Amino acid sequence: MYIPAFSNISRAHKIIEQYIHRTPVLSSSAINNLLDADIFFKCENFQKVGAFKFRGATNAVMNLTEEAARKGVATHSSGNHAAALALAALNRGIKAYVVMPENAPEIKRKAVAGYGAEITYCEPTLKAREETLAGIIEKTGAVEIHPYDNFDVISGQGTAVKELIEDFGSFDNILCPVGGGGLLAGTSISAKALLPDVKVIACEPIGADDAYRSFMTGEIIASVNPKTIADGLLTSLGKRNFLVIKDKTDEIVTVSEASIMMAMRMIWERMKIIIEPSAAVPLAAIVEQKVNVAGKKTGIILSGGNVDLNKITNYFK
Repeated sequence: MYIPAFSNISRAHKIIEQYIHRTPVLSSSAINNLLDADIFFKCENFQKVGAFKFRGATNAVMNLTEEAARKGVATHSSGNHAAALALAALNRGIKAYVVMPENAPEIKRKAVAGYGAEITYCEPTLKAREETLAGIIEKTGAVEIHPYDNFDVISGQGTAVKELIEDFGSFDNILCPVGGGGLLAGTSISAKALLPDVKVIACEPIGADDAYRSFMTGEIIASVNPKTIADGLLTSLGKRNFLVIKDKTDEIVTVSEASIMMAMRMIWERMKIIIEPSAAVPLAAIVEQKVNVAGKKTGIILSGGNVDLNKITNYFK
């Protein structure tokens, strides 16, 4: 199984830079004072489609041969990867087929449809999603682009922290959330290549702690009935991703739902920017003092900002 190297991430950056935003890095003196920290937030909530996922999807789509691209691309996703793949396909002028569960958030359904993808809805089970996707691929010949267990996707995701380090220099800690592991794998490869002594720390909800348990045992433990407001972190780790994480990630910590909501509210109120719950998980780890940031320069990847505004009251009860 091929694992990306930093050279693949550098190549991906050259391919995708004309399509992506080089997102801003923000800091908040209020948050730093509250937490006795020196935090730099890489704002992928300002990325196209509102999430880092556009980096990896774009790299995967743009790396397809002309012959493969003619038949289009396909995936199953209830969230940001679906929108990212749809827009990446639109930019290349090819078809995108997306399988979404019937209970996918309305904001994400609208985004995927708005980018021109052909959506097929199915029952909200992994079995239904995989079977529906397999039928579409058999019928169309489209290339499956996995949301995270994909060489080109990981390479694309690693460009976010590459930009952070290029723009703001050395860091002691770099934190990011972990679900399937695409962002974490890419972040770990880039960070360790550019800053060998940096500590890469993944952050995960306690109610969806399969990555933590996998990291501690050394073998993938599937995510079963995860329960968390951070709906972007529900998936099990990919095999390729886990190989990278075992080798290059220093630590995985878990946080409570209360801390996630507190961290999200802190960023909304203090920084005046909108992030989704998954993006708040790294700051929640600092709030819970799971990560030592005192006297250290810390980078955080704010993974996305796609919030269902109809659910705001649920977030801040």
